[in-house]
Amino acid sequence: MKLEKFSMGIGDRFGHQGRAQLTAFVSAAKRGVHVTPVWNKSNREHLIVRSKPAAVRAEADDAVSELGWTGAYRVDADHIGMATVDHFLSVSDFFTIDVAEFIGQGSHESGADDLLKLLRKVGLRPAIAGLSTPVELTHEKITDIAHKYLAAVKEAGRVYRHIEKARGRENFITEVSMDETNHPQTPEDLLVILAALACEGIPVQTIAPKFTGRFNKGVDYQGDLAVFERAFNDDLAVVAFAALHFGLPEELKLSIHSGSDKFSIYAPINKTVKRMNCGLHIKTAGTTWLEEIAGLAAVGGDGLTFARELYAGAMDHLDELCTPYASVIDIDRTALPSLQKVKSLTGEAFAAMIRHNLQCPAYNPSVRQLLHVAYQLAANAGDRYTSLLHQYAQPISEAVTENILDRHLMKIFA
Repeated sequence: MKLEKFSMGIGDRFGHQGRAQLTAFVSAAKRGVHVTPVWNKSNREHLIVRSKPAAVRAEADDAVSELGWTGAYRVDADHIGMATVDHFLSVSDFFTIDVAEFIGQGSHESGADDLLKLLRKVGLRPAIAGLSTPVELTHEKITDIAHKYLAAVKEAGRVYRHIEKARGRENFITEVSMDETNHPQTPEDLLVILAALACEGIPVQTIAPKFTGRFNKGVDYQGDLAVFERAFNDDLAVVAFAALHFGLPEELKLSIHSGSDKFSIYAPINKTVKRMNCGLHIKTAGTTWLEEIAGLAAVGGDGLTFARELYAGAMDHLDELCTPYASVIDIDRTALPSLQKVKSLTGEAFAAMIRHNLQCPAYNPSVRQLLHVAYQLAANAGDRYTSLLHQYAQPISEAVTENILDRHLMKIFA
């Protein structure tokens, strides 16, 4: 199974916005921007909202049927490992194998010799077109990188072969994720990792490295844009070289995780991808959930009441909600308004705090990040929350479509 040139992961915490999400892709296609939708949901999210992987497949299939979508679409088992993959085998056709926790666990001698042989074939100073600075490898540097990443690659191989045995080699797409780690990978790191994946026999189609800068949940990129653009360019160049020389799939491309709302890097991404004529996968998730909450606040009445109560609950459980996401959020607690302040706001004023509009003076990134990680509280509300989604389906779905179409698809891919 081959992944198309451009694809975007779309998360939907509560499974109510599939049609609204796909409407954005339909509209983009009418404007000449063709992107494959990939519905994604992690095992952690399923546990929190008490859903099953089959529900994501049903949501995607129903949306495709209702809108008559004739393009490709995928369902991603997001951030899975050996302990969780079995829940997804029957319904997913895209598997994001997350091996970040195995980085730094030491090398496997059985893979080191093959890796060195493959890298020697391309030379210690491989001629990689488009790099800002040439890659220079030494035996010592390769050994150091292998020591850091080979255990993760071996684990990816173990999970891949488990999926392959269950589904058959031609019936799924493989992504390997190493983004949830503390330090970004260098071009040398990425080259060695891709060579190791080739030696392991994994037909990886997307690779998710750790990029320079901060990719916090639901808010804009934080970092030096020039440094990011240069690093992104170099990663694309390495990926293209690896696909050509290591026997990896020609569809191999970069995957950007936590790609929601990274508005400041969309222009550099767009420019670089077009210049290099390469593919891209970008994964978004919680942005749809935040559109739901902003939409409920904006309609007033019981929708606003729920949004205020959600904020109050998030403030009461601040540490509990934030700790699992500590590496991907930066909340200024002094910027969080008091409960009294929130109660005094109109629905539209509270919604303006949540919506990611950088030109709006009311926008509050700390409020947005807090609510991003507070979806467990909505899950605990059960039917009360989902009934509100049904009651105010039209304004919420319109906001979801607009967000994905205008703020994401058109800015990244147009």
